[in-house]
Amino acid sequence: MKLKNYLNESSDKPVIPFIVGPTASGKTDMAIELAQELNTEIISADSMQIYKYMDIGTAKPTKEEQQRAKHHLIDFVEPDQNYSVANYYKDAITLINKFLEQNKTPVICGGTGLYINALSLPYSFSNNTNPEIRKELEKKSLTEEGKKQLYQELLQVDPQSAEKIHPNNIKRVIRALEIYKSTGSPKSELDKKGRKQELSYTPVLLTPDLTRETIYNRINLRVDKMINQGLIDEVRALDNRYDRNLISLQAIGYKEFFNYFDNKQTLEETIRILKRDTRHFAKRQLTWFRKDPRIIPVNY
Repeated sequence: MKLKNYLNESSDKPVIPFIVGPTASGKTDMAIELAQELNTEIISADSMQIYKYMDIGTAKPTKEEQQRAKHHLIDFVEPDQNYSVANYYKDAITLINKFLEQNKTPVICGGTGLYINALSLPYSFSNNTNPEIRKELEKKSLTEEGKKQLYQELLQVDPQSAEKIHPNNIKRVIRALEIYKSTGSPKSELDKKGRKQELSYTPVLLTPDLTRETIYNRINLRVDKMINQGLIDEVRALDNRYDRNLISLQAIGYKEFFNYFDNKQTLEETIRILKRDTRHFAKRQLTWFRKDPRIIPVNY
């Protein structure tokens, strides 16, 4: 059965396919196949593949894969550049509208839940969450001095929200900062805008139908392949050029090597940890996507 047959929904709006799912589930192959069937191009929905110089560790589409189907929104952001969900939405929706004006159907492909939701649900960015940013803020809030610094930061970036939040209500302070750091816009501004207008298209979400065990096995094999492709050299070059604490370099596939570079663990242990962390990440992705009843599992 051709993948495009899954898109035959009765809708008065253009149907946009989304290929979603956890890492190493075969999303890229599936998206390329569908893009070829539709004679169209792919818009990435991966928050790590946006970065330059981070090719192997993010499993960025290879040159051969990009020749089979053109990919957009990959490999264009510096690792030390801020790029929020709001930035992504603006860039992606501009591309989608351009395709629709040409009567073409782009394929959205990725595993970043916030990016997928931004394009497939009519809701405000203030509803979004970013666990990595929240974790960083919560760590800072463990000391009294850290709590004061967080509130002062909120006063600077979003004074309207800060005025409504008591400095001791650290949970709300963190939430407001999380929204700002995730979207690039103050929570108070997003609250005024309210909910977005209805989508101008109908999203159809598809995912490769694989068991968790199969995905875990694929992850283990992929990590070994990445090592053989030169992942260690890729991470070392980034470590020599950028701050390790950047959000981009705290991504799975990169941060695991810093202890190895500092002679705190062996390469064998590093690879074991990388495989484990990637499996845990895939498990979180599976949990996220399985909560979405719209997603259709596909055997292809």
